Amino acid sequence: MSRRRLERGLLQIYFGSGKGKTTCALGQGFRAVGHGFKVYMIQFMKGEIKYGEINSIKKTENFEVKQFGRKELIAEADNFDVEEGKKALEFAKQIIMSDEYDIVILDEAGYAVYMNIIEVDELIEIVKTRPPQVEIIITGRKVHPKLKLIADLITEMRLIKHYYVTQGIKARFGIEY
Repeated sequence: MSRRRLERGLLQIYFGSGKGKTTCALGQGFRAVGHGFKVYMIQFMKGEIKYGEINSIKKTENFEVKQFGRKELIAEADNFDVEEGKKALEFAKQIIMSDEYDIVILDEAGYAVYMNIIEVDELIEIVKTRPPQVEIIITGRKVHPKLKLIADLITEMRLIKHYYVTQGIKARFGIEY
């Protein structure tokens, strides 16, 4: 299949306390690959965790992924987390500016800003100076107001009811990871 190009890349943001932010971004990525686009997902704060989506991406032509951060969730960032964030942001900049990919997903970049792992102004600079045909998707529980101002699409995933809260059911293999 020959590679397609977007006429104009936009900035999409998926955030909030509800489930489905990464899943939504992945769905957009898999849809795009099915139409001949190239996609790269960079995961902030998710170092070498074997999520099911990683296995799926590795089996999919024209969809790539790289993870940065710890293998476990963090409550408070330290120097290691900030260094990993810097590496992730620099890598993201290289991927975006290469103009080799049509869609770049910055998974948990919104939350990485909130946790002071990456600087919002650096992220905004990358978004604003990207090649015009590159679509960027940012996910994260929180999103900085400055990012909201420049976004073309913002969807908030709002928690209404969750089985973890109501029934104590923990993350399930094949569903949450």
